[in-house]
Amino acid sequence: MPSGSMLSRELIERAYFRDSYRAPLSHSELGIIDIFFGIFAHHPPWVKLLLIVRNKVASLAGLDAPTASEILHVKIKDRYVVGEKIGVWPIFGLSEDEIVAGRNNKHMDFRLSVLKMPDGDGTSVVVSTICSVHNLAGKLYLFFVVPFHRYGVRKLMVNALAARRL
Repeated sequence: MPSGSMLSRELIERAYFRDSYRAPLSHSELGIIDIFFGIFAHHPPWVKLLLIVRNKVASLAGLDAPTASEILHVKIKDRYVVGEKIGVWPIFGLSEDEIVAGRNNKHMDFRLSVLKMPDGDGTSVVVSTICSVHNLAGKLYLFFVVPFHRYGVRKLMVNALAARRL
């Protein structure tokens, strides 16, 4: 986890799961919203399908989950504020160089940080995820989802780099 993030040290240390991935930015002039969407607005169709199925099951279990329409039709605005949704997630923190989004649910809470930061002579983006579980359902959920999460976040970042969106 990068220092300087809005994610509190206490929250990070108490997290049941946490990870971070860093990628160099070729376009250091990009704003944090452009970086966020450069990564997360370009899911391959098979990932969208998995997300729709996962969210349908989650909503049947009474959890707050994005709809299929929200996944298939990402709305991109010029400006965002804390409390609004960016993509499918509510925004918990927003600055010029970082956005923290996530969701609170019965089984767990998660936060996703996208942080633009200096990196030697250049600039990098660091995507970090932390999850705090509330019960056995949260632990079971992460047991099944973490392998897909790790692969998916890295793949989205690699694709964004290859497409020169970052």
